[in-house]
Amino acid sequence: MTKAGVIGLGQIGGGVAICLARAGVLAAVYDVRPDASAGLDGVPPVVATPAELARQCDVVLIAVVNAKQIKDVLNGPDGVLSAARPGLDVVLLSTISLPDLAEIRKLTDAAGVGLVDSGVTGGPAAARNGLVCLVGADDAVLARVKPTLEAFAQNVAHMGPPGSGMAAKIARNVIVYTVWRAGYEGARLAAAAGVDVRKLAAAIDASAANVGGPTTWMTRPDPATDAAELRLREGTLGLLDKDLAAALELAGALDIELPMAQLARDSARLIMGLDHE
Repeated sequence: MTKAGVIGLGQIGGGVAICLARAGVLAAVYDVRPDASAGLDGVPPVVATPAELARQCDVVLIAVVNAKQIKDVLNGPDGVLSAARPGLDVVLLSTISLPDLAEIRKLTDAAGVGLVDSGVTGGPAAARNGLVCLVGADDAVLARVKPTLEAFAQNVAHMGPPGSGMAAKIARNVIVYTVWRAGYEGARLAAAAGVDVRKLAAAIDASAANVGGPTTWMTRPDPATDAAELRLREGTLGLLDKDLAAALELAGALDIELPMAQLARDSARLIMGLDHE
């Protein structure tokens, strides 16, 4: 049976370790905090070094904060790569830039260690097998690590070759954080107009399933080849323009700037897939 280890026992890594322990595949954990595993159900005490963890494991899952920390746990006489051997695979759960990922891949390639980029979403549910893995890997490497990923994730999505998982996670973050900006603008406008923002939020949540979210136009038919879809999008475009015109008019009256709303109106045809950059 493949044995796994987790480096970094924060919200993500701690939850992953709990799931792997529950599945009976967790061999070791490491964190800079010697007591980090205390209170994590079924998780063993922290080992002394990343190298000791690597010697006990076939798959090393790294869930630290940034690229520097990843390099720190990989390098040096006590690092994971000091225990490199054929068949050892490293899975990055941390979100880092693609240039940083390329530098880290040079290190693992030089050591003969497999590397999988696996951005994850759903952090608060990590301990309940609630993560989704966005994986970038060659088929052969993915086959080796997939049982470990499936032991803690609700969904393992193979996004493509190495690098694709990290790129997908970065793109996902763009969607999430810009939606937050849109929510901020809407809340400011509502509050200035005398609307109870909490009640508005509850109403939005209640209707969300029927209205659609940021991925609405990502999964529908291509309007270039589907006449019915083209008509639907053109009709929706008219509603978008009318509604955002009203929002911007109200914002002007209340002396509030809504740059995200203005950008959405200005680039509506691109958003709706009716024009191409």
